[in-house]
Amino acid sequence: MNLYNIIKNKQEYWLADQIKKEDVSTESYILELMKIIEEWKRLEIGYLSLLMDEQYESWLLERDFGKISSIVEYTRDLEEVQNTDNQMVSHSLAEGLIDDHEYAKLYELCRSGSANKNTKQPIAQVMNSLESELGPQWRQHCYYFLKDGAFAGISIPHIEMGTEAEGRLFYFGVVPALRGQGIGVQIHQISMQLLKQFHATCYVGSTDVHNTNMIKIFEKNGCELRDRKGIYKIVS
Repeated sequence: MNLYNIIKNKQEYWLADQIKKEDVSTESYILELMKIIEEWKRLEIGYLSLLMDEQYESWLLERDFGKISSIVEYTRDLEEVQNTDNQMVSHSLAEGLIDDHEYAKLYELCRSGSANKNTKQPIAQVMNSLESELGPQWRQHCYYFLKDGAFAGISIPHIEMGTEAEGRLFYFGVVPALRGQGIGVQIHQISMQLLKQFHATCYVGSTDVHNTNMIKIFEKNGCELRDRKGIYKIVS
């Protein structure tokens, strides 16, 4: 039984996300996690980042995990998401109108001043991870948005690894100069429409519990609170 989704980035890091199931015991989750930790140590991977129910926090802290923060997960059925008219123009990186370097600069700008507590990876490392996590067609998932001809933000919609129809955003952000103007709500709404084009039937989004602006965006776009998890990290 698969109890964790795991993203493996060569020797640099693993990202593990607990899959909550009502019929699975606490012991089963711990046993499966111990196997993951043992393999992570054996392969000498840089670090292991874990999203897990906070009921396991004491167990994790006793085993050298450090707590980074907590996140909330929101979800929405995408069947009722409709195309809306707005002033945004969207393009994918695959269209070739801008290059990877320019997209990386925009990505870096959008994530500046983030309320999320998780440690930011260098932008070069983030760009390298896109292909390994999203596949060879990763540029088709990298979108940027223009308002009145100027960059407004980015989002990276994709189907969650290990699922057939769960839509996620690898990243979502608005340029600092346009924050607080409702731009984020519009880009997020368009991003859910894009997920439908990738044949997602539901959307799952997460953010730091302290990121009240992102939580407001979720709620304004009809998403409902599904879960809360802790972010934990251990370094080899």
